[in-house]
Amino acid sequence: MTDHEHSHTHAPGEEHTHSHDHGPHSPIDPPTDPASQALIDQDFVPVALAVSPDGHNALCAEHKLEKCDSCNVDFINTNRLARLLASNPSLLCPPPNNVVSQQLSQMVQRTKDEGNALFKQGQAVPALARYTQAASYAVQRPPWEANQVMREEVTTCHAETVISLRRSWPKGHFRKAKALLGMHKTKEAAESVRLGLSFEPQNNELLTFLHDIEKVHEKLEEKKQQKLEGAVPVTASA
Repeated sequence: MTDHEHSHTHAPGEEHTHSHDHGPHSPIDPPTDPASQALIDQDFVPVALAVSPDGHNALCAEHKLEKCDSCNVDFINTNRLARLLASNPSLLCPPPNNVVSQQLSQMVQRTKDEGNALFKQGQAVPALARYTQAASYAVQRPPWEANQVMREEVTTCHAETVISLRRSWPKGHFRKAKALLGMHKTKEAAESVRLGLSFEPQNNELLTFLHDIEKVHEKLEEKKQQKLEGAVPVTASA
């Protein structure tokens, strides 16, 4: 009989043995891999540091800086991660990599749209500033989000910048369309290609890519239709 088992006599001559749960057990740490630990110990160098008043930033002990050449420390990325986790206490740690900050995506798109509006008004310099700002927003994504999202957002920002400088350059429209397709924005991608074709109607690269986009769009629409047809309406029972 184990420590978590005991017997009860329910009737003369009748005995039942069963177990009871005495609360949660302490998690057992996985065994340490000696080879991995040796690599960590080999590169480990103790560093004197200070902590900011809010407790979210590591600083060099002597100069109270995030990055200090004199002390040979750089806590910028570490502190950025610490601030992100501190400002999102409900996030799992580590968060799932499919989490995407919709608010940041909206900021990037809104700033790009502002740049497009300025460019249409003939204000090229302010437009470039907005595209640059949009790219800077895109690279602020938390490290646990998929790099593809950031890469495609930055690519669209750069493409917008190129197009604003050389609107008739087909390659700029192609790169923008490719990034938009990666973000599953098939309609916007097709529009970008058609704009490029308006300058070079016989551009084979754009024509081929437009055909590819249309095929992807058709497949996505088919999947949507299949989901709609597969959905069974729920009716209240009499």
